[in-house]
Amino acid sequence: MIAPDKLATMARAARKEHATLVKRLCASDTRKLDERVHTLHEAVFDTINCLDCANCCRTLGPRITDADVQRIAASLRMKPSGFVERYLMVDEEGDYIFQSMPCPFLGGDNYCSIYDARPKACREYPHTDRRRVYQVLALTLKNSAICPAVFEILERLKKGD
Repeated sequence: MIAPDKLATMARAARKEHATLVKRLCASDTRKLDERVHTLHEAVFDTINCLDCANCCRTLGPRITDADVQRIAASLRMKPSGFVERYLMVDEEGDYIFQSMPCPFLGGDNYCSIYDARPKACREYPHTDRRRVYQVLALTLKNSAICPAVFEILERLKKGD
């Protein structure tokens, strides 16, 4: 697996090629694109263990929804207001995010202490297995500098896999 510090450098070097690829993919048949990306998602995640990296948990501040607040607070046996006060802040867009990064629930072993109750954004990351993946291709391009799996998926798409 690509180390997070090397990934950022590799993603910068491949940025132009990946951006051109994303433009081309946006114009492709969306059903076929979903099939291709989902197949690559499965193949890549069969070889990558997220616990070896956890770069997303160290660097990305997920949007926390009201449903997330309720679920996480319940799992921590806290009142939602107490959870918000202790762990969250409101960003410039008016959304809840964690007060600090890395994620306060990320352990030294890269395990998430609230995994079963984790935010929806964390559950869905890196979004390469969702339907209508063409809708998040710009985000996929950004995520290629954070997630080794996304970088590898784009590399395989570039090669025509």
